Amino acid sequence: MKSYDVLWIGTGQATGTVVPRLRSLGKTVAVIEDDKVGGTCVNWGCTPTKALVAAAKVAHMVRTASDFGIEVDSFQVDFPRVMARMNALREQETTGFETWLKTLVDFYPGHAEFVSPHEIRVGDEILHGETIYIHTGTRAARPELPGLDSVNALDNRGLLALKTLPSHLVLLGGSYIALEFAQLFRRFGSRVTLIQRSDRLVVQEDPDFSAEVLALLVGEDIEVHLSTTLERVESRGASIEVSFQQKEKRVSVTGSHLFLGLGRTPNSDRLGLENAGVSVDPRGFIQTDQFLRTNVPHVFAVGDVNGRGAFTHTSVHDGQVLVSRWQGSPWSVNDRVPIHAMFLDPPLARVGMTENQALASGHKVLRATRKMSQIGRAREKGETHGMIKVLVDQQTRRLLGVTIFGVGGDEVINMAAAWLTSGLSVENLQRTVLVHPTVAELLPWIFDDLEPVTRP
Repeated sequence: MKSYDVLWIGTGQATGTVVPRLRSLGKTVAVIEDDKVGGTCVNWGCTPTKALVAAAKVAHMVRTASDFGIEVDSFQVDFPRVMARMNALREQETTGFETWLKTLVDFYPGHAEFVSPHEIRVGDEILHGETIYIHTGTRAARPELPGLDSVNALDNRGLLALKTLPSHLVLLGGSYIALEFAQLFRRFGSRVTLIQRSDRLVVQEDPDFSAEVLALLVGEDIEVHLSTTLERVESRGASIEVSFQQKEKRVSVTGSHLFLGLGRTPNSDRLGLENAGVSVDPRGFIQTDQFLRTNVPHVFAVGDVNGRGAFTHTSVHDGQVLVSRWQGSPWSVNDRVPIHAMFLDPPLARVGMTENQALASGHKVLRATRKMSQIGRAREKGETHGMIKVLVDQQTRRLLGVTIFGVGGDEVINMAAAWLTSGLSVENLQRTVLVHPTVAELLPWIFDDLEPVTRP
């Protein structure tokens, strides 16, 4: 049996934050991975999907070139070439990550399973670890739906493995993954139908932003069904039929491909956690304290598998929390300000609270909004869809939240995050001089329009 100071299970994005620090402290480290190095982000998430979003953006710009006075006689989307570019990018990321990692640690390809609180089986070997970190991420959830096992339903991995463009893509879900795929495949030329259980899209945001997202997708000829209850799926020759109830009416949609975008399931169910006594919640997420320690003191859970975040940046921050503890001034994940972006075109991004969250938490809220069509830089770029909303505490005059749905929103939100975490008042923020012409330069001026918000 080989013994290590640290056993690190899984190679998501916190790996690059934590493992070098462990080695610099002189720790012996073994890393175990039963799939592709790099986790979801570089293999089936951020890197490949954003490469496709970029390609879809180019197709959209060519298609709308006449709006800028540029005439294009004809063009076509070469889907295999689009996918080849995406695959080259993610393969480069994965190979580079794996090569680098193997220079630092002992690397064990294979499935990890606890056999005792300090012992992990990988194939025919048993490894002992004084400290164990679980970083195994999540996978696409698969709902209990009659007929689903009889059809070829795709998750994000399956969709990214396609060789030919779907003629009609039917997507189940109404949040990040489903909406990004819906728009990009429509721009590539697929007919697209989106089926959402709720009465609005992106339910984690305020209703006004849900309405803006819906208008964008419908404006790009995406068929959207809201307020649905799925009934069953079944094969119709080479096609797949999805049946659902919508406002007391039975509806069916038949497409060439079916995508499942109905949430994520933690990869904790095959780790043998019961052999170590590690607790999970009813959904299978590993329970941790604010420092990411499980109920077993030497076992930690990092990234999506702990249910404390569902993004690469929260995974990386988990790693920073671990590192801070070794440096003697521990951070807490409880202090993390939520921030995220959905990479539609234009992107939708938020830091801090929604309007509903701010009101529910007891704040006296001031609100100001600005349509992107009122921002000069957006008009110049011909990208005027969306809006910006800022929320401020009436008593402290500090930011509570910023949501941006519009061109450049995924970048501008990072400046808003720095402002929010600084704790400065609105009056101090308005002293900031920002470059013209940009989208960001309007943020200080939007504060001039703050008005009290009352509960509906």
